[in-house]
Amino acid sequence: MRLLLDTHILLWVRMGDKRLKKPIRDLIQSAEFVYVSAASIWEIALKIRLGKIEIDLQDLSDTIEDAGFVALPISQHHAAAIASLPLHHHDPFDRMLIAQAFSEPLRLVTADPILPRYGNFVELVAT
Repeated sequence: MRLLLDTHILLWVRMGDKRLKKPIRDLIQSAEFVYVSAASIWEIALKIRLGKIEIDLQDLSDTIEDAGFVALPISQHHAAAIASLPLHHHDPFDRMLIAQAFSEPLRLVTADPILPRYGNFVELVAT
């Protein structure tokens, strides 16, 4: 299985957050590939700049590399796919993750209860 972590899940992995339950940790560990989108790093960088979160981006980058996760750039194909998405969600970062998951295809691991409306390629994490 090929997974794409949403931003919250990535942060939970980094912080060892208890909301990341064992079945989801097991799913991530057993995946063939686990991807982290450039959109998530962009979102985190923006939230750092706005003072909403405090995290060292270099440390986060090291966590991503140490875990063996794969960087997923944003392509023009991903950006164009956003035009065809229904407007279930208005957050541009989440819409990009949905477009990437649908386009690649990947299974998006998320804690956002709205995102499963986009289809069965979304894995909702119970918190």
